[in-house]
Amino acid sequence: MPMLSVSNLSRRFGSFSLKGITFDVAEGEYFVLLGRSGSGKTKLLELLAGLEYPDSGNIYVDGVDKTRERPQDRNVGLVFQDYAVFPHMTTYDNIAFPLRVRHVSEAEIRNKVTAIAARMNIVSILSRRTHNLSGGELQRTALARTLVVSPRLLLLDEPLASIDASLKDDIARLLRSLNRAGQTIIHVTHDFAEAIGMATRVGVIHNGRLIQTGTPSEVFDHPVNRFVARYTGVRNIFRARFKKEGATWIATTEKGLRLILEASEYPDAGMLIIRSRNVKLFTGIGNTDKQNLITGIVVEIVATPSGIDIEILAGERIFASITDGEHLPEDLREGSEVRFSMDPADLVFIKRTGSDDSE
Repeated sequence: MPMLSVSNLSRRFGSFSLKGITFDVAEGEYFVLLGRSGSGKTKLLELLAGLEYPDSGNIYVDGVDKTRERPQDRNVGLVFQDYAVFPHMTTYDNIAFPLRVRHVSEAEIRNKVTAIAARMNIVSILSRRTHNLSGGELQRTALARTLVVSPRLLLLDEPLASIDASLKDDIARLLRSLNRAGQTIIHVTHDFAEAIGMATRVGVIHNGRLIQTGTPSEVFDHPVNRFVARYTGVRNIFRARFKKEGATWIATTEKGLRLILEASEYPDAGMLIIRSRNVKLFTGIGNTDKQNLITGIVVEIVATPSGIDIEILAGERIFASITDGEHLPEDLREGSEVRFSMDPADLVFIKRTGSDDSE
């Protein structure tokens, strides 16, 4: 039995709707819900936390229907993006607040607050008022206040979005540590690189619909449609028609680029994607045995934190990424001719869809 099970959850918010959301989260998972601003991520968290109720569908925690229960009866903790700490209180009193609401004795509160503050590495700021805290300290205080009541499920709304880049690694390590210790987490973000670094499993939400769930590699390497592909960083996306020539399947793109496909069965038409890292550059007269060996003209070379990105015109516009340490053709420059290949095994077929295919 999954720890959390969401079944066909729908809710209208004015002109926006969450529609038929269904997914499970196993105990101990780190589930990242990925989507653009306005996609419905935060609204879904509010439904899970009990701050809003769905129009239809159900929420189960450990097999118990929690759909209509009050927030305090769900054993679910939510950390808001803006932290929502009380500025007139000290860090200690902020963390103690949910325990006092539950009428826990002051002696037990003291023990629990001290223990969770030590875990969050904020013992030294317990006496300070929160309006004097840094973004990282506020984040740790908000986490401590939520975790002090030992929630079964921890919900995080963009937990890395409002803190300095220098502190993000520290908070990310803290969250991974909590998860390794057994805390089940649902973390919403718009940043797919963040999702890769944190998630056990990923869900992609768009226009109020959950489009795809799976492990990071399943979602990022095998997106179900164009939107997911674009959102997860794919730049090489081609509409194509497919035809079998003898024993070989050939894809022909809209601009006439012909590509050999991996052995399989294909419909008449669809889409192909290939990650930029899988476009391989060559120099010299060798490597003629490569499949899908293509000649093009370098349009642009752009430095990136991890290497360089190269745009090539070969009928279609092709993007290649070369990471630091990889061999780079010595005569590579804008306007020069370059050869590159795309292995058939790296060409991923996706079906064309309707509205979820939009960007």
